[in-house]
Amino acid sequence: MNWGVIGTGNMGQVIVTALLEAEVTNPSALYVTNRTLAKAELLQKKYPKIHVVEEIHDITTHCDVVFLCVKPKDIITVLPILGEQLRKDQLLISITSAFSVEELEQNVSCQVMRLIPSITNFSLAGVSLLTFGERVPESKKLWIEEWAKSFSKPVRIEEGKVRIASDLVSCGPAFFAFLAEQYIKDADALTDLSYQEATTLLQEMFIGFGKLLEDGHFTLEELIEKVCVKGGITGEGIAAIEANGSQLFQHLIKATHDKFNHEKKTLNRLLSYR
Repeated sequence: MNWGVIGTGNMGQVIVTALLEAEVTNPSALYVTNRTLAKAELLQKKYPKIHVVEEIHDITTHCDVVFLCVKPKDIITVLPILGEQLRKDQLLISITSAFSVEELEQNVSCQVMRLIPSITNFSLAGVSLLTFGERVPESKKLWIEEWAKSFSKPVRIEEGKVRIASDLVSCGPAFFAFLAEQYIKDADALTDLSYQEATTLLQEMFIGFGKLLEDGHFTLEELIEKVCVKGGITGEGIAAIEANGSQLFQHLIKATHDKFNHEKKTLNRLLSYR
């Protein structure tokens, strides 16, 4: 079986790395292309046996499973090409949340699904979100979930929950890295701890924090209770967060949902002009 990846930006690279590092497929069975071919060729330096091809046709001709990893606005250009070239027995996997599986099915005749990856899949960890189209048989859904388990924890997600699930799984690492980076900068600015010292300490905390959850020692709520001793310093810190940032994630969710809805409207408008 051959696999193809159209688009080797950040998320396309996650897909390639996850497939190869988890040994889902062999490098010689993987075909990749990108609008700027040099990006795809950089991947080939890491994995010399993969095939870098110039045309989408080379992907659709040779591959049984095709990942569509282009930007949302570029889907409008690529979909008509895929609609003409993909056979009914091939599987198209989109990673774009703003384009529903139902909308994909309206534009191609092959089997369709969406897989939203996370940058954590680079480390063969974290979640991948799966939404299947009507044409994908149950046996193939189970097969897909099995290979997705090799680099992630696959979770089937309904269309109406895709945006918030993507915020948590795919955007979450960037959100919390941003907060951590701000914490480090303020520790450097307000205390005798250097930026590098604060970075090392917080990174190690995150690694240990993840292990606590992975090993099932505590839930998030239990962690707060264990560390936040009544009347202690942690409690004062929590109180400061509640006083100054209790609505942070409400604003975040509104912002991401507004952007998501704008992207959907833009895609629908572009489709209607096509």
